[in-house]
Amino acid sequence: MKGEIVFLEYKDAVAFLLPRHYSGRTPSISHSFGWIIDKELVAVCTFGKPASPQLCFGICGKEYQDKVYELNRLCRVDNLELPLSIFVAGCLRRLRVHDYIIVSYSDTEMNHHGYIYQATNFIYTGATKERTDKYTEGNKHSRHYSNDKQKGLRKVRSSKHRYVYFATINKKLKKEYMEHLNYPILPYPKGDNEDYKLGEYLKPNIIHEKGDK
Repeated sequence: MKGEIVFLEYKDAVAFLLPRHYSGRTPSISHSFGWIIDKELVAVCTFGKPASPQLCFGICGKEYQDKVYELNRLCRVDNLELPLSIFVAGCLRRLRVHDYIIVSYSDTEMNHHGYIYQATNFIYTGATKERTDKYTEGNKHSRHYSNDKQKGLRKVRSSKHRYVYFATINKKLKKEYMEHLNYPILPYPKGDNEDYKLGEYLKPNIIHEKGDK
């Protein structure tokens, strides 16, 4: 592949991601990788423990919950013409020594279908259900919400396509993971992807609970 993949310090990954990624906030990061081409950092990919314990043991059961990590950020410079799937594949190869179970999501609200994950042989396991969270100013995670002034407000969390990848060179272990996978393996979703603008995404889709105005 062109360029090289390097391990990034946390601060360097965050400095690249925050101005570019549509979520506008920093996730838990355990591993961060950068793609360097001609001495320029052109893309960043990060992995971390999911915020939800239910997600960790929901993939392959409690026996393997400690192995579950999320590919939680993937971002590039605007003028990069090379496919990001090359970069992601290189990052996954570097994680195989940990025998991780990698989960990642593509957002239907952003009209994303997960083509990068499809190109890197992730398993497609269906879409999450749309739900609503407590509205939080500044796009903070709902579990940190404590503002009583906004009581009754809810923010819609869109449905997301869920992908799973077994990052291991141990064929026996990979077979065990497959046997314990709690989701069906489904055909890849298709459709036209759309680009996003940070400011547009961060305008929250707010609804009122019944009885509130």
